[in-house]
Amino acid sequence: MSGARTTPNAETAGRMVEEILDRLASSGDRAACEAAEELVRVLMECYGAAFARAMDLLGHRPERPAREAVDALLRDELVAGLLVLHGLHPDDAPTRIAHALDTLPQDVESTGFDPATGELRLRLTGSAGCGGSRDAVEQAARDTLACFAPEVTAVTLEADTASGPVRLQIGTGPSGTSSSGPGGRPPATAAP
Repeated sequence: MSGARTTPNAETAGRMVEEILDRLASSGDRAACEAAEELVRVLMECYGAAFARAMDLLGHRPERPAREAVDALLRDELVAGLLVLHGLHPDDAPTRIAHALDTLPQDVESTGFDPATGELRLRLTGSAGCGGSRDAVEQAARDTLACFAPEVTAVTLEADTASGPVRLQIGTGPSGTSSSGPGGRPPATAAP
């Protein structure tokens, strides 16, 4: 499509979509036509869900001030994602990144974002929790950031450089040690 574009109303947009789908159907490429129709369906479902969510969020407390209503919309992953996609989200990338990181179940902090490469470096500030492997933490961050900050194209979880708690060996000690602990058990020793 070329030339200046105006914002179509819903009826005009619907006609334009139908014309494009008809052109694809007349090309004889059935697979391309089916893919295009599926694409339209998926987009319609996504936008429909976002508008339904927006109406639901606004309808919970219609008396609330406009700023509270906007904040509720911006906290919603689906609505916020569409606002970002269309360049309508009022927050800048660092603010959206911070918000996304706050929603993660793991405690992480940003150690830097490079807008040129899209890389976001993170550090765990607490334990990864049960089942919270480094890969799982990175994947959770990528999934959340895809919605709130699509500028982030790579997530790197930096190695923990702080010395953590001393690990204790529980059980049989190294061979050749004496059993001088309580009950004849070897004493607990610091793991290397």
